[in-house]
Amino acid sequence: MDQVWSTYKEILEEAEEQIRKGVDSEVDLINKVAHYILNSGGKRIRPLLLIICAHLSDFSNKNQMLIAGGIVEFIHTATLLHDDVIDNAEIRRGIPPARRLWGNQASILVGDYLYTLAVCQAVKMENLEINYLLSSTCRKMSEGEALQLSHNNDFNLTEAVYLQIIEYKTASLLSASCRLGGIISNASNEKKEALSRFGRNLGMAFQVADDTLDYIADRRRLGKSLGKDLKEGKITLPLLHLLQNCTVAERKKLKKLMLGDKFLQKNLKEVIGLMEKHGSIAYAIQRAQDFINRAKSDLSIFKDSIHRQSMMTVADYVIRRDH
Repeated sequence: MDQVWSTYKEILEEAEEQIRKGVDSEVDLINKVAHYILNSGGKRIRPLLLIICAHLSDFSNKNQMLIAGGIVEFIHTATLLHDDVIDNAEIRRGIPPARRLWGNQASILVGDYLYTLAVCQAVKMENLEINYLLSSTCRKMSEGEALQLSHNNDFNLTEAVYLQIIEYKTASLLSASCRLGGIISNASNEKKEALSRFGRNLGMAFQVADDTLDYIADRRRLGKSLGKDLKEGKITLPLLHLLQNCTVAERKKLKKLMLGDKFLQKNLKEVIGLMEKHGSIAYAIQRAQDFINRAKSDLSIFKDSIHRQSMMTVADYVIRRDH
């Protein structure tokens, strides 16, 4: 993955400058909060994917690529600000989230500002296809968050509904990022569809892997407390598999642990032990790998190149990362 970052280092630095300059509110609070979270160590996976996808289709307008990279990062950052409020987050990427420093109200309002900023920049690109893609993506992301909230502590959640949640809240923006790369480079409809599918499958794998890391990662590298989803009543794939495969007595115990007033570290260890016993972690990792295999097959339409190879490397990184 280091080689991929190195290959696109120069254009990514320009995109980073575009992102920094894009936040130019007359309200000092907005600038402070926005720059704080934008500079808090994000991987910039979405702008990177957009840039690689644009190169895959021989882009000709670098300025549009830089603007589009900023747009997807603003949308993603807005969701982080809102998520931290919804989740009462105490840590984000190893540091206090914006809500801890400026409060929930500021976090929500700055998140709204970043969404609006993304829309304004998209409109300036004067491309109806881009406008439609981003508006429908933002709608899906909001629906995904609401769907997840409505199924908190839902012990009867099905895998189909779980997959719909992560497709909407996570995979939709990764899919849009890849498709945007194709749009701004005037790729054929067939190639744009392939990029869109690649991004969707990559996003599905990304979220399944992320949900699994919540149980098995090194806390210091993950940048947040382990078992966070469990404490918040979010039933992600590892826990979903466990609930569907454990004994009746174990299921009752899991419900008691999750619905209790206090969730202790020993509770997390017990849940992880049950996951290992019933193969829930292994199942989730295999599902993530299945999505990556599909993502890679989506690239068969493109000729072999350093850009196609970079896409393959990003796909592998998504499920091999440890934070």
